[in-house]
Amino acid sequence: MSFLIGALAFIFILGAAVIIHEFGHFIVAKLLGIRAEIFSVGFGPRLFGWRWGTTDYRVSAIPLGGYVKLGGDESNAALEGQGTEAVPLEERFDLRPRWQRFLVIIAGPAMNVLTALAIPFLAALVIGVPVSPSPKVARVLPGSAAEAAGIQPGDRIVMFNGKEHPTWDRIEGDALLSPGQPLPLVVERNGQRIRLTITPTKQLRGGEAVGELGIRPDYGEIPVIVGMVEKGSPAEEAGLRPGDRLLELNGEPVRNDQQVVDYIQEHKSEPIRIVVERGDERLELTARVRRLPDGTERLGFSFSSRLPTERVGPVAAAAHAVRTNLEILRLTGKALGQVITGARSARDTLAGPIGIARASSIAANTGGLAGVFSLLAFLSLNLGIFNLLPIPMLDGGAIMLLAVEAVLAKAGIQLSLALRERIQQIGFVALLLLMGFVITNDLMKEVSRWRSSDDARPAATSNK
Repeated sequence: MSFLIGALAFIFILGAAVIIHEFGHFIVAKLLGIRAEIFSVGFGPRLFGWRWGTTDYRVSAIPLGGYVKLGGDESNAALEGQGTEAVPLEERFDLRPRWQRFLVIIAGPAMNVLTALAIPFLAALVIGVPVSPSPKVARVLPGSAAEAAGIQPGDRIVMFNGKEHPTWDRIEGDALLSPGQPLPLVVERNGQRIRLTITPTKQLRGGEAVGELGIRPDYGEIPVIVGMVEKGSPAEEAGLRPGDRLLELNGEPVRNDQQVVDYIQEHKSEPIRIVVERGDERLELTARVRRLPDGTERLGFSFSSRLPTERVGPVAAAAHAVRTNLEILRLTGKALGQVITGARSARDTLAGPIGIARASSIAANTGGLAGVFSLLAFLSLNLGIFNLLPIPMLDGGAIMLLAVEAVLAKAGIQLSLALRERIQQIGFVALLLLMGFVITNDLMKEVSRWRSSDDARPAATSNK
């Protein structure tokens, strides 16, 4: 069942991100009276679809994106195919003023960015904004980077990696992208400020190299309620049900869901006795972590909520959405910058369809609908920004060509259709090479996971 949920989540997330992007081009073209000959999800040969008016809505064979074929625009003919019929002059894209062509081109990325903003905005209005705890250390894991740096329980982090008064999200994000790299921080302890340096431990998480600090924040006491229980998981076999309130793990009182996550990960090799409250009953269940079909080791349940939330109005919800997306862009930009400078390998940073499928499965099976829509927002934002890169075949490349045309027009020079097609072909080859790299990268990660799984089996069976 978890595999089916993951597959459906992948189809929905990738399909929605592509359709939203192409709908941006499509709707602006329609509003400007430009003919849209084809609206395709995927590239290559047509698999199926229907014709409505002057537009052929289709699903094509190669599910790595999509396109809108505009009347009179033959610059991508090698990829999209020639127009199927004569287009009236007043409906041709190539004869429109540059400002109209610019609006049509920019509308795709703009729709992705708006989607990325809309999802956390609506979530904040309906559910509320998560109340992030203050950066106070509740626990330092033995042998961790935090212990080596001299961090102690009760310390309050007042500066991290140059950022004054950081949030936990900021601290975790910077550490995530800095495995093995020393980071400065300042903690407040007994009224004094102490300067320290911490080097996040390099770990593999889902096949990706990430930095781990070994710090657990003080979330306070929050009731921990079970949300979804996966079919066939250790949690279901133990008898855990949605709505159960977790009280104890191996005799240790449960204070919040982060403590539960940490405890389960730290005791994966042993049975875990779980005391739950179900209505007026108090029950004791026993479960043991194992590797599930999506490749992750867990019990197989999620929480009904992650952090306390506070209700906010439209202005505060909009501010939350903007902050969330700016933080994603900051971390994405930092990761790409590390690739360019050689501080981080491309293999640890880039992911293709297989990587997205794995992320979709984890998001759906651990976070439910909230996880699916969070990943959709993340992917939509990155798709919108990626398409603005000045690479032929991308929207940024088309905008660059418009700018070149405008400059050449002042000198009375016009780009020929043959030259435009050649530029697009070069861009298409570059994108194919990039896609080949990320797919190969994904496959190598999967092989690495399988090998790790095989290596771990003897140790796992010896503990039974």
